[in-house]
Amino acid sequence: MKLAREREEYFRLMDQGVSSREACRIVGINRRTGKRWRNGSSPSAGNKGAPPVRRPAVPPSGSSRYLGEDDRIYIADRLREKASIRTIARELGRAPSTVSREIHRNRHPASGHYRPHAAHARAESHRPRPKPSKIGQCPELRAYIQDHLHKRWSPEQICQSLRRSFPDRQEMHVCHETIYRALYVQGHGELRRELIQALRTGRIRRKPRRQAPARQPRYSAPMVMISERPAEVEDRAVPGHWEGDLIIGRLGNSAIGTLVERTTRYVMLVHLPIDRSASRMRDALLETMQMIPGHLKRSLTWDQGSEMGRHHEFAVAADMPVYFCNPGSPWQRGSNENANGLLRQYFPKGTDLSVHTREDLDAVAAELNARPRKTLDWDTPAKRLAVLLSTSN
Repeated sequence: MKLAREREEYFRLMDQGVSSREACRIVGINRRTGKRWRNGSSPSAGNKGAPPVRRPAVPPSGSSRYLGEDDRIYIADRLREKASIRTIARELGRAPSTVSREIHRNRHPASGHYRPHAAHARAESHRPRPKPSKIGQCPELRAYIQDHLHKRWSPEQICQSLRRSFPDRQEMHVCHETIYRALYVQGHGELRRELIQALRTGRIRRKPRRQAPARQPRYSAPMVMISERPAEVEDRAVPGHWEGDLIIGRLGNSAIGTLVERTTRYVMLVHLPIDRSASRMRDALLETMQMIPGHLKRSLTWDQGSEMGRHHEFAVAADMPVYFCNPGSPWQRGSNENANGLLRQYFPKGTDLSVHTREDLDAVAAELNARPRKTLDWDTPAKRLAVLLSTSN
């Protein structure tokens, strides 16, 4: 019984378009076992061989992941009643795009009317996997792609050229991923393997990417993400919440730390004369934040740079929690990004930042904090911070 369940689950995953490798991993079988179930085994010495395993029949109604015949009948009835796609989707508990694609793909090609039983039969016929490749079925398309790969065109350039050259011929339209798969995936055979050398990377196989669950944690100590930051930080009404980052010098060999207070836009610069390792960043941040009274050290928001590898040690020593932005989301530290742009007037890109002394950084920060700011109603950050300090005293 266990073997029958494994075979049924394996072929169900394959019918959904899951690769054999991934289906074997999910079911918990060896990849060779899955291959033997699909293709059978050839006779050899001491082995009679075996035919392919008979695939279990796919249930006609499909799983809850797919629209069933009853769903399609409901869609047809509601379309006759002139209901909108969003209304139908909400009533079925589906995404509007699911209903829209269903109507577009499975309506009658000539009349354009949506007929539920014919639509269901058409959808069931499209489900089996693997599907024959477009490139393998069309010699003209294969020849066009091979010719332009020899000219060292990229797959994306080729697919765009196909759409312009053959606007009315759908059989000549492919996406660039289809071309990559034809080159890299073993056993497809649509394109000659030597054409891989014409790609700009010259890579003979795809570079594996780690899936999200397999990625290593960014730091040894757990991060506290910006989504867990107190709500008071957003409206800037409570002072003492800071944003931080680095500006990098020539060849990435030097850096200056930048800190911006969200309410007053007050700027402080962190001196990193030697390197930006996690330990030096921790010590430099602690030294810089010593000049700020405790009630103005409520939180620090940073991106996920390697320089913050010892963020937990800084948070304990400074009694100041550190929150991290999401990857590739600089707008989550908007004030800091704006300040970094202003600082590039003093520290241009491509220059060596290690030549600047602590006194140089203090002078630049003082000049920047003395500028009137439109967002402060033309007040200066220095005056706004002075008011906060005098009030606390």
